[in-house]
Amino acid sequence: MQTKRTVFPNRVLPYLLIAPQLLITIVFFLWPAATAFWQSFLRQDAFGFKTSFVWFQNYRRLFADPLYMDAFGHTLVFALLVTVLSTTIALILAAAAMRVLRTSRLYSTLLIWPYAVAPAIAGILWWFMFNPSIGIVAYMLRSMGINWNHLINPDDAMVLIVIAATWKQISYNFLFFLAALQSVPRSLQEAGAIDGAGPVKRFWTIVFPLISPTTFYLVVINIVYAMFDTFGIVHATTQGGPARATEILVYKVYFDGFIGLNLGSSAAQSVILMLIVIALTAIQFRFIERRVQY
Repeated sequence: MQTKRTVFPNRVLPYLLIAPQLLITIVFFLWPAATAFWQSFLRQDAFGFKTSFVWFQNYRRLFADPLYMDAFGHTLVFALLVTVLSTTIALILAAAAMRVLRTSRLYSTLLIWPYAVAPAIAGILWWFMFNPSIGIVAYMLRSMGINWNHLINPDDAMVLIVIAATWKQISYNFLFFLAALQSVPRSLQEAGAIDGAGPVKRFWTIVFPLISPTTFYLVVINIVYAMFDTFGIVHATTQGGPARATEILVYKVYFDGFIGLNLGSSAAQSVILMLIVIALTAIQFRFIERRVQY
């Protein structure tokens, strides 16, 4: 079989075609990343007039700071809860959508809508519903004897940002799970039913192994989402409070850099956060991908 090859008459044309994407990558990724890496080795005085090279002193101070270690722990709990809840709920909803025949398109459309909501708007929506004074959910919780107040209770505040971040990400996961479930051959499920396997057993032994590549991809994406893309949600709902109980790593980068004006420490935190995400992704591809069935 002979394959077709694209031949450009001008050798410069291929480089011109990829130049816009390369320019965007350099300007919006490589350049800021390199600047943050260089800034993490610097320290400015209180007035910003003098900058000195301090090597790894910013990193050493971070790991000796109990507030940073607390933010690290908050991030682990937050990322784990958001990843597990958003993928599990999305998988359940996608499986339910597969069983709905007449209204499946309307059902799917309604579930996709939250993905179009900006993170800050999603945070504000849930903040209003859980507001101790005017929130309808807080009122219902009080009627059941639960004294909800995320303004003073750290556990309530963590629950609030987990709910908001999970709700925002469910739509994205739902789209991929629905497409994966639709690609599973019905003949395999029918063969399992003939052999006497029930719906739950057919799902775990036939369907779930076939959609494991999608599940693996979504786990990686959701961890990155929880660590990077949830700043707007935290800032709109709790602003890291109360008493920094919901200050995750990405929010601490903002707080120390833009509020505290400690640019060296903020840059070091952003570098560490990037390395953490790269390490987690590498670990997942190295050890978890072995269990994925393609």
